[in-house]
Amino acid sequence: MLHKIFRTKQIMPHEQGVTQLKRCLSAWDLAFLGVGAIIGTGIFVLTGIAAATQAGPAIVLSFVVAGLACAFAALSYAELSAAIGGCGSAYGYSYAAFGELIAFIIGWDLLLEYAISVAAVANGWAGYLNNALTAIGFGLPEMLTKAPMAGGFINLPAALIILVLMFLLIAGVKHSAKANNMMVAVKLVTISIFIGIAVFNVHPENWQPFMPFGWFQTLPGGQTTGVLAGASLVFFAYVGFDAVSTAAEEAKDPQKDLPFGIVSSLVFCTLIYIIVSGLLTGVVNYKELNVSSPVAHALTLMGYKWGAAVISTGVISGLTTVMLVLYYGLTRIIFAMSRDGLLSPFFSEVSEKTQTPIRVIIISGVIMALIAGLVPLGELAELVNIGTLAAFVLVCLGVIVLRITHWDLERPFRAPLNPLFPVLGVLSCGSLMAFLPAITWLRFIVWLILGLVVYFVYSIKHSKLEKNA
Repeated sequence: MLHKIFRTKQIMPHEQGVTQLKRCLSAWDLAFLGVGAIIGTGIFVLTGIAAATQAGPAIVLSFVVAGLACAFAALSYAELSAAIGGCGSAYGYSYAAFGELIAFIIGWDLLLEYAISVAAVANGWAGYLNNALTAIGFGLPEMLTKAPMAGGFINLPAALIILVLMFLLIAGVKHSAKANNMMVAVKLVTISIFIGIAVFNVHPENWQPFMPFGWFQTLPGGQTTGVLAGASLVFFAYVGFDAVSTAAEEAKDPQKDLPFGIVSSLVFCTLIYIIVSGLLTGVVNYKELNVSSPVAHALTLMGYKWGAAVISTGVISGLTTVMLVLYYGLTRIIFAMSRDGLLSPFFSEVSEKTQTPIRVIIISGVIMALIAGLVPLGELAELVNIGTLAAFVLVCLGVIVLRITHWDLERPFRAPLNPLFPVLGVLSCGSLMAFLPAITWLRFIVWLILGLVVYFVYSIKHSKLEKNA
């Protein structure tokens, strides 16, 4: 049994001769995929919640801490994506480094991460949409904008936007990339407008006290607060560069383009996050920001109602790109696991016309639409973060292991200062996991136990490695 669960997959750089997907994405398409996924929920939704309840104005430091942890992970992702590739991201790298069971667990973990991410962002998207509709006198009734746990019937806009994206992804990845590029441009213009207004309306007294919750503390009910707890929450904002690596089999020149897309998008977005969060807590007292649309809310409080309307429009476009990229990443991971035999072959069927895995796109779209419509935002974000951090820890460890076991592997990009940077990635991401609430850990463990059942009942018997043994 042991030899089965630790059997490793032979490294075939970028699945030579295996890919059924269309290579059509450039380096800039990949960078824009990263920006499309990273800049969104972090700025437009979670900044307010994290500032109001966990970090105060020191939310800026939370973004620095989270960004630094991501930087170490991003360099490890860049090395493995250039050397190994494959559309399964951390799942594929773990298969080569640690063996089948660990690979399955991280793949199972990524399914939760991406699916819940899309649902969480859809919640924020729906909040901004309703704000914009309310501003022009067409606000939706509360019953149709809140999940049952939040006092409503269903969050209808959140469910519907996922179904719209489902049809866009069915049309093909190049169409999706073009739509993403246009929406990213709109998003960057929107952020520029906010910065242009906010920079002339900063009140330094709003930054006092700068760290009202300190660095870290656990409250009697198990809730965590402080800069480090804020970092573990806003970490959700950085899921995007992980999604870039899932595009390996659709990149024109993956060995050069993937490292560029991953590293450039992370650096650019971290700078934007620091600037925007600093200005947001400077123009409005952090206690006012515990809303689902803090940027638009801040502009409204300052009296810039036209600015709030413009921001809401841009944010709606921006959050759409986040959902699109994460939804895309989810379908590629399921596709990769199915192709390896760890999930049913039903999921690895590809449309001859569009060269996309249509079955996976439809099934995951319907499930995520139901989650988005029926579960509130706060419950979703923390569950995503623990899954993301677990994936990052394994990718950093994967660099160290593969440098030893596959020392002769061609590495077009090498993470600097090995093993120091990968070790720092393991320590920083592992520490952020520790700052998450106990209930989040419990839900994560339950999901992993469910995954182990699936693996030992189905996957271990149907694995391609089992059939080729």
